[in-house]
Amino acid sequence: MPVIDPTKIPARTGSIYPEPYASMMKGRSSLRLGDAGGLTQFGVNLVTLEPGAMSSLRHWHQNEDEFVMVTEGECTLVQDAGETVMRPGDCAAFPAGSTDGHHFVNRSDRVARFLVVGTKAPREVATYSDVDLRVEIEGGKARFTYKDGTDWAGPR
Repeated sequence: MPVIDPTKIPARTGSIYPEPYASMMKGRSSLRLGDAGGLTQFGVNLVTLEPGAMSSLRHWHQNEDEFVMVTEGECTLVQDAGETVMRPGDCAAFPAGSTDGHHFVNRSDRVARFLVVGTKAPREVATYSDVDLRVEIEGGKARFTYKDGTDWAGPR
C-alpha cells in the first residue's frame, strides 16, 4: 500500500463558485488525499479552515454521500435545525438526497481541520440552501444554475 505524504500535495484554495460566492471561501484550503493516492470511486480531502472561514455555502447532495470527521481544532456544523460545535474525533454523515443543507464554520481563534470522504457519482447535483444556486457536475465540468434549472447569470 503506498503511503501518501501530505507535505507533497499542493493545497487547493479558491472555489469553483461564481462570484460573489467564490470570495466568501477565503481562508479555506484542502489537500486532495484520495486523488494523490489514485482513488477513483470516492474522494478523501483534508480541509483546513482558518479562523472565521467557512467550508462552503450550505448545501446538500443529490447523488453523493458525504462523511466528515474533525481532526484538529473546533468547527461549527450549521444545518437546517441549528448549529453543533464539533471537536477532534466528532463525525457527521450526510446521505445522498437528504435535503438538510450543511456547512462548517470556524468560529474559533485557531486553525481547524476535518477529513471529508465522499462518493464520486458520475453525475452530481448540489443545491445551496441559503441562496438561489445549484451546480450540476458531469464529466468533470460544473454548470451553475438557479434552483429552477435556468442558467445562472448572477444573484437575483
